[in-house]
Amino acid sequence: MAPTATTAAVSIPLPSRPPRLDAVVAADDAGEFDFSDVFGQLPSVKEGEAADWGQPELHYVADTLVICSRSHSLVGPSPRPSLRVGCPLEECAAGDDAGEDSDFSDAVDVEQQQEFDDTTRKLGPGDFELLNLVGQGAFGKVFQVRLKGSSDIYAMKVMRKDKVLEKNYVDYMKAERDIMTKIVHPFIVQLRCSFQTKTKLYLILDFINGGHLFFQLYRQGTFSEDLCRVYAAEIVSAVAHLHSKGIVHRDLKPENILLDADGHVKLTDFGLAKEIEESDRTNSYCGTVEYMAPEILLSKGHGKSADWWSLGILVYEMLHGMPPFTNRNKNKLQQEIIKGKLKLPGYLSSEVHSLLKGLLHKDPSKRLGSGGNGSYDIKRHKWFKCINWTKLDAGLIQPKFVPVVQGRACIANFDEKWTTLPAQDSPASTPRAADIDMFQGYTYVAPNVWLSGSSS
Repeated sequence: MAPTATTAAVSIPLPSRPPRLDAVVAADDAGEFDFSDVFGQLPSVKEGEAADWGQPELHYVADTLVICSRSHSLVGPSPRPSLRVGCPLEECAAGDDAGEDSDFSDAVDVEQQQEFDDTTRKLGPGDFELLNLVGQGAFGKVFQVRLKGSSDIYAMKVMRKDKVLEKNYVDYMKAERDIMTKIVHPFIVQLRCSFQTKTKLYLILDFINGGHLFFQLYRQGTFSEDLCRVYAAEIVSAVAHLHSKGIVHRDLKPENILLDADGHVKLTDFGLAKEIEESDRTNSYCGTVEYMAPEILLSKGHGKSADWWSLGILVYEMLHGMPPFTNRNKNKLQQEIIKGKLKLPGYLSSEVHSLLKGLLHKDPSKRLGSGGNGSYDIKRHKWFKCINWTKLDAGLIQPKFVPVVQGRACIANFDEKWTTLPAQDSPASTPRAADIDMFQGYTYVAPNVWLSGSSS
């Protein structure tokens, strides 16, 4: 059993941000895959900052196959745009390529022949105008797009079936999409619809242009407790919603949190998320090492409380500029997480000290949020005393920081390494006929209440 954490309030200087160790995902647990790879990379690292965000490399860590050097998502939800009655996303149909270069031709159903009402139109890639490339990964690209006949802006994630098949990730792609179809929350990325052609898979998501929380933290160094409190509260609300649906995120970190144009957080990247029963545990070695709970590193089985540990690391990093446990050597870092003392900066309030001690308890059964009351114990903690949770979920508590965004189509917070490239979808080869059925059921359309822009 891991030793109990010991804490001490000490004066800690603000160091420069250390390079992030690679994220890993176990390959032995069905449905768990680093899906954010598709979205592209984070903003370029500035001079003096060491990091390696290249394409995934395979390594063996503690006899577990893992994928390293992960890139991160660049898209997510913004305040929900209204989809006009005259051009709704009423139905999303699977499409059929007429040829390698014709992904933006009229869509034809390849899953099964279906009859649609004359008033309902099928949606395919040809219904969206490509505006800008905002990300690129191992399986495809992410574009900023406009729904034709409207002013509505979305993110379109395009994944090549041949690449997905090559890496045997069909089930993983469908698993994340399945999880996203079950999530409706103001602080979580919203999937609008999904469809496919013979050569590619498509996800249509709300587009957000406020940038990564990591990007803003990197620029500012640290956040004030007041700003951090609002961000943390919104994250707590989002994670509590996931847990209520039996979903564990397992990769909370600044790179997986986006800011909308009003400064509210949007949790994204469900590539490592997993559906579990209330009392179940999963044994996968997955996540980003700096944010992984001790029970994950010890392979003792983990559940929802692992997310609350990651929240504690995230709050600490927002207030101090770096995680509490850091080491360039991955093995030493793991030992620090398992056995190391939690050192709390003396300039932080006693209230946040108390919160961090509770969230970063090495025993998951004693961790804040792990009891019978779940997230309620976190919400009623004295550090969140000033938070009205009803107003928070209604978006009525405004963060003090608002990103600089010049309109809904603004891409200033995306890396120019992508946005300066042509917004052009690349041709892809058609999978074998025997493989087509593997993508059966990928098509999805969000409930009409969301498509109309309603928050109810």
